Amino acid sequence: MSQQPSAAPAPTSAVATVPKRHDWWRDAVIYQVYPRSFADSNGDGMGDLEGVRTRLPYLRDLGVDAVWLSPFYASPQADAGYDVADYRAVDPMFGTLLDADALIRDAHALGLRIIVDLVPNHSSDQYEWFKRALAEGPGSPSRDRYHFRPGKGKNGELPPNDWESIFGGPAWTRVTEPDGTPGEWYLHLFAPEQPDFNWEHPAVGDEFRSILRFWLDMGVDGFRIDVAHGMVKAEGLPDLGSHEQLKLLGNDVMPFFDQDGVHAIYRQWRLILDEYSGERIFVAEAWTPTVERTANYVRPDELHQAFNFQYLGTHWDADELRTVIDRTLDAMRPVGAPATWVLSNHDVTRHATRFANPAGLGTQIRLAGDRELGLRRARAATLLMLALPGSAYVYQGEELGLPDVVDLPDEVRQDPAYFRGAGQDGFRDGCRVPIPWTREGSSYGFGDGGSWLPQPAGWGELSVEAQTGEPGSTLELYREALAVRRSTADLGAGDTVEWLRAPEGVVAFRRGDFVCVANTTGESVTMPAYGRALLTSGEITEAAGEAKVPADTTVWWTRA
Repeated sequence: MSQQPSAAPAPTSAVATVPKRHDWWRDAVIYQVYPRSFADSNGDGMGDLEGVRTRLPYLRDLGVDAVWLSPFYASPQADAGYDVADYRAVDPMFGTLLDADALIRDAHALGLRIIVDLVPNHSSDQYEWFKRALAEGPGSPSRDRYHFRPGKGKNGELPPNDWESIFGGPAWTRVTEPDGTPGEWYLHLFAPEQPDFNWEHPAVGDEFRSILRFWLDMGVDGFRIDVAHGMVKAEGLPDLGSHEQLKLLGNDVMPFFDQDGVHAIYRQWRLILDEYSGERIFVAEAWTPTVERTANYVRPDELHQAFNFQYLGTHWDADELRTVIDRTLDAMRPVGAPATWVLSNHDVTRHATRFANPAGLGTQIRLAGDRELGLRRARAATLLMLALPGSAYVYQGEELGLPDVVDLPDEVRQDPAYFRGAGQDGFRDGCRVPIPWTREGSSYGFGDGGSWLPQPAGWGELSVEAQTGEPGSTLELYREALAVRRSTADLGAGDTVEWLRAPEGVVAFRRGDFVCVANTTGESVTMPAYGRALLTSGEITEAAGEAKVPADTTVWWTRA
């Protein structure tokens, strides 16, 4: 049974305890917590909000500015919580609204901000509105809040159009009407358990404005908007006229994604957010064909940030990196928004494994590759990312150098896309395996009762305990990099880099007195020593004003 809104704690003023820093989000380092895989407080094998709360000091000491929590709402968990049954309740597997309130308050007391996921494109099929729509039948007002349509064919046996689900198969499911007969179809761009809202209906907008206020009153500092490029569909829901539509995503504006009408929604939302103190923010998960179209979401009267998926998908290649960095900064500059940089998240193979494999395999990879090479490149890529102007995102466990778990047995997989043909590859479970905190013990310190996905042997050697205080460990590299980033005036916010002449395969740029050099080649290169070395992802040697930078290594220098 879900909690009722009346059970919510009184609105918190804890946001006032967060250090006041104007435009904090322009250079913020934001840490993504996937709650079910972060820390388990009650030994049921599933991470929870209390587990996150107990580990907040670790995140403060790591040096991040904010914590983004993937969904913890009441949900049947058909898609790991992205199928929401009650937007104002916490799923019992994660705790209660009181746990959420305590987490927010404790985070603020530690100087951390909390960003929560918002899922406005679709609900769960167990959401009260959808259950009512099924019960009331064709022509009912409740069905207007979703996309119900009669089918094509002699007896309505064919879907209303040719759209395909991101998870595979048609984007339509036929319902059985209250009288037991086959009836209308409803649209779901993801799993059948995730019916899409009809944002042309005013009640949908009213509901989400209320949801925003509910969580803002709880004290959250912002929202990451899931499928921010969805919600609005092209008028008439026209056919695409092609199959294998997933291959078209990211290459063109689709009739169900990146429609211009979404921007009117965000302008309304921004008015609500700006009523609240504390510089609350919106972050868009917007898969668009170009970074220029992504910039439309972060115009001054809309959202604050948008994920840079073009950067995430860039290979470890100097020319490609320079191109996407330039395009990103050029696109964001006219709208006055910060660029964002991200290497991993809960939907893609961890970058330590992607970089361990040859380029061109995509962002979901089932091959372990060369582990040593992947980690070396991942460390170098992290320093490069943290040196760029704007805001950076860190996915839980990447600071430990965790690889993807590519050999999970089929019988333990839970990614819904895995069970549906012709959709996403369905191997996202590999980046969602619970992270290790200790060398030994039940689930390596994740909890006292095992873990919902099996952890590999040797996971403990990558744990927080094993790496803390260990010179050269990936965890200590992240800690030092974030501390240097925060204390160096030329790092963080900004919108330009000055490219420096460099050998082929080397990325080199200046920001004031700061210089970053990233060697993406497989061999050492000799470069000028641009002052005092601040930090390196690998050992360099310096002599006579020059530095020998090893393969797949990034160096930070300062002239100050």
